[in-house]
Amino acid sequence: MPEIDLSTLQSKVRRIEIVSNRLVNERVAGEYHSVFKGQGIEFEEVRPYIHGDEIRSIDWNVTARAGAPHVKRYREEREMTVFFVVDLSSSCRFGTRGEFKSELMAEITAVLALAAIANNDRVGLLLATDRLEMVVPPRKGRRHVLRLVRDVLAYEPEGTGTDLAQALDHLRHVLHHRAVVFLISDFFAGGFERSLAVCSRRHDVIAIAVEDPFERRLPEAGLIEMIDAESGAAVVIDTADRALRRRYELEAERRRSERQSLLRRYEVDLIELSTDRPYDSELVAFFKRRARRLNR
Repeated sequence: MPEIDLSTLQSKVRRIEIVSNRLVNERVAGEYHSVFKGQGIEFEEVRPYIHGDEIRSIDWNVTARAGAPHVKRYREEREMTVFFVVDLSSSCRFGTRGEFKSELMAEITAVLALAAIANNDRVGLLLATDRLEMVVPPRKGRRHVLRLVRDVLAYEPEGTGTDLAQALDHLRHVLHHRAVVFLISDFFAGGFERSLAVCSRRHDVIAIAVEDPFERRLPEAGLIEMIDAESGAAVVIDTADRALRRRYELEAERRRSERQSLLRRYEVDLIELSTDRPYDSELVAFFKRRARRLNR
């Protein structure tokens, strides 16, 4: 993806902010609040017993001193840490349907981060390729979230490949308490199974797989040159060959099936998005599925 000039970047960030605010206010914030609970409860006050209060909540020491039943009230600790691990490898800077995968990743980061700060959560960011490119410590506030969106859109990575294991391993050093981790990638990577297993035991990990329709199905367009964005290797293929197109589709389906199996094995939730489909319905559907599961 070519370097973005300042005015274009500001325009993109503003557009994402407007779209994200609408989605958060209309569809996402309530679903987010119901799904992502705080880390526990904390004591708030003791008050006189009211008919219908739980007997188990009676504070017997205060009741004895006051001569009348009193109960303890608690409130949920809502504040959490939400951390975005975003893949900026060269394969993510690709798109054939209006926007690059990396731009969709920035929009998703904005929507979920704005929902998080509306929930009084802290938000952090790790940008990764085949190395750790940038780590932004968790903070609150809209200005902080917009800074994260700018980073995802405009950061020029030094690496080209993908090393998700290194990124996940680094979370052990920066996240000392349980957090919600959104792992956003096209998952053209391997060798991160052990790191994912360790991370998912400690944190609530949600994978967001972003793809382009070209990666699922080849168009019938004759001879085309395909270049691996990460290795630079090039090959010319004949897309008029029906058997070749079918093999390409089967390979894409195999990768998708293996990814789904891997994430299920470690109980990592998965959201699958594509640059040619609206993502808001997919996000809301995910929240609803998760809420149903948690309420069973």
